[in-house]
Order: sequence, then C-alpha cells, then structure tokens
Amino acid sequence: MRTLRFLLIKEFKQIFRNKNLLPMMFLMPIIQLLILPLAADFDIKNINIAIVDHDRSDYAQSLIKKITASDYFKLVAYEINYANAFKLIEQDKADLILEIPTHFEQNLIKEGNQELFLAINSINGVKASIGGSYASAIIKDFNYALATTLYSVNNQNKLSNISVNIINWFNPYLNYQIFMVPGILVILVTMIGAYMCSLNIVKEKEIGTIEQINVTPIKKYIYILGKLIPFWIIGIFVFTLGFFIVGMLVYKITPIGNILLLYIFLAIYLVAMLGFGLLISTYTDTQQQAMSIAFFFMMIFILMSGLYTPINAMPNWAKVIAYSNPVTYFIEVMRMVVLKGSTLKNISTHIYIMIAFAIFFNSWAIINYRKTN
Repeated sequence: MRTLRFLLIKEFKQIFRNKNLLPMMFLMPIIQLLILPLAADFDIKNINIAIVDHDRSDYAQSLIKKITASDYFKLVAYEINYANAFKLIEQDKADLILEIPTHFEQNLIKEGNQELFLAINSINGVKASIGGSYASAIIKDFNYALATTLYSVNNQNKLSNISVNIINWFNPYLNYQIFMVPGILVILVTMIGAYMCSLNIVKEKEIGTIEQINVTPIKKYIYILGKLIPFWIIGIFVFTLGFFIVGMLVYKITPIGNILLLYIFLAIYLVAMLGFGLLISTYTDTQQQAMSIAFFFMMIFILMSGLYTPINAMPNWAKVIAYSNPVTYFIEVMRMVVLKGSTLKNISTHIYIMIAFAIFFNSWAIINYRKTN
C-alpha cells in the first residue's frame, strides 16, 4: 500500500502539473454541459410554411390563422401561385407548402368534402415527418371543429364529443433538457474516464518515463491501480460538479430516486471505462494513435447509446451493438433513477452487466500489459 500511495502522489502531481490537461478535465465538461442540452432539443419548432391560397375565403383564413397561431409554424410566404412557393422550398426558405384550392369554402359547406395539398421538403427527414404530422393534426382539428359547427347548425343539436385528457408521466412539461442533461453528463464522464486515462498512460510511453517504472520492482497490478485511481476520483468529482451545479442549480433537475444509487453505479462504471482506456493504451505507442482509437469508439458509444436515437427504433444488428455498449446502461440508469425514481431492484441487472464489463476490460488490459515492453 505504501508503494501505491507514492504512485498516487506522483500521478496527481503529474496531472495537476499539466496546465493543458486541467481545463480539458474540469472546465470543458462543465461548459459543454451548459451549452449542449440547450441545443439538443428534439421539440422541432419554427417550421417555415408557405401557404398558397386560391380561395381567400373566411374558412381559408380561419385555417391559416389556426396554423400560424401554433408555436410550431412560422409563415414565410402567402402566395396565390404554387410555383412561387415551390421556389422557396428549393431555396430552403420554406419547409412546407399548404395549397388551399379554389372553392374551398363552397365545397365544404355544400358537399362537406374538400382536399388540401401539403408539399413537404424532406431533405431533413425528421423535420419533414414531424412538420407534416403537426400540420395534419391541426387540419384534422380544424376539420372536426368545422364539422361540429355545421352539424349543430343543421340539426340544432350538438355533435357527440369524446374528450381525451393526457397526462405526461415523469416529465410532465415535456422538457427535453431534463431528458438530455443526464445523458450528456454520462458522455462527459465517459470521456474523462476512457479518453484521458488512455492518453495519460501513452504519454509516459512517449516521454520514456514508463521504462523507468518498468525496471523497478513495482508489481504490475499496483502500477495499474496507480494509473486508474486518480482518474476514477477525477471522474466522480466531475460528475458531482455536473450533476449538482449544472444539473440541479442551472437546469433545476430534481432527482426523484436515490442519488447514492447513482454513485454506486458510477463507481463501477468508471472502473469499466478506465479499464477500456487502459486497454487502448496497451495497444498504442503514441498519443496520436490513442486519440484516434478512442475517438473511433467514442463516436460509436455516443451515437449508439440511446442518447439521441431510441434503441427500440434501431434495426436488430444495431441493437446488438447498442447493448454491447457500456454507455447505454449508464444513460438508462441515470434516466431511471433521476426521472422515474427507480430503486436498486430496478437497476440490479444493469449493475451486474456493468460489473461484467469492468472485469472484462480490466482483465484484458492487465493480460495485455507487459512490463518488459
């Protein structure tokens, strides 16, 4: 233990002496956590819509007011010519075109039937599908209100109506920041653990100090512990800063579950990811190589963790990769504990899987690490 203590003192001095590394570990994650959740908003608003009105009747104006009154649409043009509106789509100034045909009001009153044309710029598939759904829902609502009015006038009775009340559980105001902040915090802690750990060890290879340690009688596991423990402590510290200062104070996220559960899972998770960083360092000789490999895996970890895309919506082969990704489980645990108030029983499977990841990565790294090299 005395040897380990001296190694830890050396590692902490080495880390805090590096003035370039300190902002990367402490300042950058906090700045990213402050900015990224504000940008990562899946609630698409300000969809640019151009309306081609051939009818210019009262009903057409009512429909246009209903659409433009919503927060989702922004009227960019009111045309009488479809070709002019289509030019706006070609110039990316409009996302949707709603064309109201001639005799729109007349056909609705006399025949009770009328078709509308909705053209959608689908280069951005997500924005197109959501914008089309929003517009369809508003038109459907307008159609129902109109049918109710006409039926009441003609029959002197009110049309039967079914009222639906919707309750949003766990995130009642559908605030995406509450949904995204825990996930982004996991990504930042992962980068501190895996990325920084791998670079730190490889740096010793580059400057040759690792050779000096290799010729000493220090046992292999003591040396590896001396490398892992500082970043394990730093990872927990960064998580604490991000969770309490940014998450709770800035974004007003109040965890429903037990915070101690998060720290238990975080402690195991960091062991797994530090083992992964150590594994990268055993296969590389320069910081450039380590950065390239770590960047490759980090992109997979981030994009296939369920942070931005629901895992259930992925194809089967992608689900296999997603569930082979340690980040997936921590993001799930964060959302379960913080938003749903899940207990130890609910996350016990995640804990067992993370212990398996920790044993796998660290065992592989220790086996692959040779002091004689």
